[in-house]
Amino acid sequence: MKKHVIGVAAISAGLLMASAQTNATTIDWTGTIRDFSTTHADMEAHVGGLDTGAVKATLGADGNPEFNAAGAGAGFSNEANFDQWYNDSAASITSTHTITLDDSGHAGTYTYNDSSFFPIDGLLGGNEGNSHNYHFTYELNGDFTYQAGQNFSFTGDDDLWVFIDGVLAIDLGGVHGAAHASVDLDTLGLISGNDYDIDIFFAERHRTQSNFNISTSIVIDPINVSEPATFALFGLGLIGLGWSRKRKAS
Repeated sequence: MKKHVIGVAAISAGLLMASAQTNATTIDWTGTIRDFSTTHADMEAHVGGLDTGAVKATLGADGNPEFNAAGAGAGFSNEANFDQWYNDSAASITSTHTITLDDSGHAGTYTYNDSSFFPIDGLLGGNEGNSHNYHFTYELNGDFTYQAGQNFSFTGDDDLWVFIDGVLAIDLGGVHGAAHASVDLDTLGLISGNDYDIDIFFAERHRTQSNFNISTSIVIDPINVSEPATFALFGLGLIGLGWSRKRKAS
């Protein structure tokens, strides 16, 4: 899903954006949270450890990961249930959450570290008798200008998939303890100076831990989502449809 810049005006605008990004010391990134009940078939599921191969190698036409039944282990029930993870539906309650990456003390490397990542404790569907609200997904979308030498690393649990230019770059699927993976962008065949998409899909599905740690030299230009209007739906478990911008595959 490479973006092609055409014309002098577009090139100038791109240079201005790159300059502004280069000078950034913090990056505020607002993504979509979807809160699920502990009774959902994929929550509190089989603890099978790292389970790669549950999603296909490229994003679907709707900009979401596509379920790969042939590669999924016992921690995934079926395609229909997986499709609810990153789509608004009656199975979840939708809201937003913002993380801040910063390079203070480590110029050029943006980090976010949270070893107790429970952003919706007591909110949305509630903790359901648990010490935290454990069962949710989190989606972040952004763009960046590729420069040689860039990298992206993640450490956390549970599932985490990172797509760059619509292609799977990190696969930490499954219900597991904190796991680590990184990608050297120089190995992806990207063209220096061109703009690309980065899409992150996270899931917290099992008690008792939740870790979410990013370290990257990519200067991300976030595609931030807005908090949806709250509607009184009296137990339908659905807040605001159609507000979250989804990138379409090209």
